[in-house]
Amino acid sequence: MKTLSRRTVLTLGGGALVAALPRPLIAATERESHGLSAFGDLGYGPDFPHFSYVNPAAPKGGTFSSIPSNRAYNQSFLTFNSLNAFILKGDGAQGMDLTFAALMARASDEPDAVYGLAAHAVSIADDGLTYRFRLRPEARFHDGTPLTAHDVAFSLATLKAKGHPIIRQLLRDMKGAEATDAATVEVTFAPGRGRDVPLYIASLPIFSRAYYADRNFEESTLETPLGSGPYRLARFEVGRYLEFERVRDWWGANLPVVRGQHNFDTIRYEFYRDREVAFEGFTARNYLFREEFTSRVWATRYDFPAVQDGRVKRETLPDDTPSGAQGWFINTRRDKFADPRVREALICAFDFEWTNKSIMYGAYKRTHSPFQNSDMMAAGAPSAEELRLLEPFRGRVPDEVFGPPFSPPISDGSGQDRALLRRASRLLQEAGCVIRNGRRLTASGEPFSVEFLLDEPSFQPHHAPFIKNLATLGIEASVRMVDPVQLRVRVDDFDFDLSIVRFSMSSTPGDSLRAFFSSHAAKTRGSQNLAGIADPVIDALIEIVVAADSRQALTIACRAFDRVFRAGRYWIPQWYKASHQLAYWDVFGHPDVKPRYARGAPETWWYDQARASRLERAG
Repeated sequence: MKTLSRRTVLTLGGGALVAALPRPLIAATERESHGLSAFGDLGYGPDFPHFSYVNPAAPKGGTFSSIPSNRAYNQSFLTFNSLNAFILKGDGAQGMDLTFAALMARASDEPDAVYGLAAHAVSIADDGLTYRFRLRPEARFHDGTPLTAHDVAFSLATLKAKGHPIIRQLLRDMKGAEATDAATVEVTFAPGRGRDVPLYIASLPIFSRAYYADRNFEESTLETPLGSGPYRLARFEVGRYLEFERVRDWWGANLPVVRGQHNFDTIRYEFYRDREVAFEGFTARNYLFREEFTSRVWATRYDFPAVQDGRVKRETLPDDTPSGAQGWFINTRRDKFADPRVREALICAFDFEWTNKSIMYGAYKRTHSPFQNSDMMAAGAPSAEELRLLEPFRGRVPDEVFGPPFSPPISDGSGQDRALLRRASRLLQEAGCVIRNGRRLTASGEPFSVEFLLDEPSFQPHHAPFIKNLATLGIEASVRMVDPVQLRVRVDDFDFDLSIVRFSMSSTPGDSLRAFFSSHAAKTRGSQNLAGIADPVIDALIEIVVAADSRQALTIACRAFDRVFRAGRYWIPQWYKASHQLAYWDVFGHPDVKPRYARGAPETWWYDQARASRLERAG
């Protein structure tokens, strides 16, 4: 994020607490902490008053409205038809995480640290395999019932057994969860667990055991679930909008991890099926905040009157997180893409330099690595430390792994670089994909065709020159436009040739790599391993990353992994930009300092009544 047979999957009847597991022996000594991090390096002490990047005196009130700009598990950017956002079935609603509390909350100015929310402390056994979370007595669900350790144990067991495949994968190393009393939940892990698994568990939503006693957690639903977080869902219309209201008497409002955050009375998400229509909605003030992801729009469309007279503000904020991987992922489960030479030929056919210059106003840099924009990305020849990790695999990986890592070629920017197309043709010929009667055939003799699966028309211009170059190679390529629901189903079923996805790596990757790159994930419906990577060497390197015992060891292991991954030619890398481009109607205030590893909005922003009044007077 091993096969399912290596872990017992917990199964629950309605309302059961946890599967029957023997109670683990507790180590003789434990250490108690107010927070967790992968390597024990916490930036805030036990008595910190609030995070340094918030305004603890931020006023409460007003509305924050936006369109979705990120998604997780079964969510879509463009629609929703279910309020269960933690399972595979359906298209989950944005913002449902706002309605649930977790054991701990993320510090967005540290690589991976979390601090007490529903749990005020955690005791960790010396062997690192048993964690005891101690809950706050004031924690409550929105109906006033206590949030107890029994609810936490139920939630973890339910998510492990019935949650989205990504969640189940990440919980594989959790052996069990047991409430030893109403205030203490004991979570046990398998030896060799990923370092980030306890952090992930501490960040998962806590569900009410009583609420789900007569409800099936695995089903899509439009019934608003019982939550315990800073917001509750107030209104919604399927596929159109969701509106969350702040819980005025929320039990966690004055905790250090919360102070200065969740400042809006209302958070609203608007849904549009088309980016152009969504932009027009912003200009008409149908919503107030927008992160712009289309360079053409950022460069040419923000000249409408409200921008010119200052009613709409624009900001570009740095993004210090690993930029991750965006690109066309090649489904290697299909025989025609099994040969890496074929995949490299497809990479050669995409002219990034022309696309960036002609379509994207030169706003982007080329992505090379899933660890882009971080020191975990491989560069140059392997270091001695990297070679020590890679040498045992010599003969099982391409020789290039022991030299500079593969990078997509740089074109002449013409849109049809003849040298690169000749290289692509040569690679195809070497892979047995010959030209016959003007058409390229696969190695098995079938006409070579490629279908790009897409649900957003704004990406079509980026495909047109790519398709033209593929035609030059004798490959028949096309774009299949589907609606967001169809896209989700087809991607979950791996029913595609190439599909665009963007995912970002944590600053401290570990078990999550299994969900993206492991052999087990390649066979798991709904997993993030879209390319179908099933390489024992990559599996072994993932385990080395997971086992790293220091940040330096982690960085070295990730660089070694990166070299082998890039040698596989599993994707056609696209582009990245290490910044957030924000536009918003001038009704907001925000702290002077943005949290290093997050955008900060809407969590730390607030509604500025004086600005809003001026805006109203200006019309």
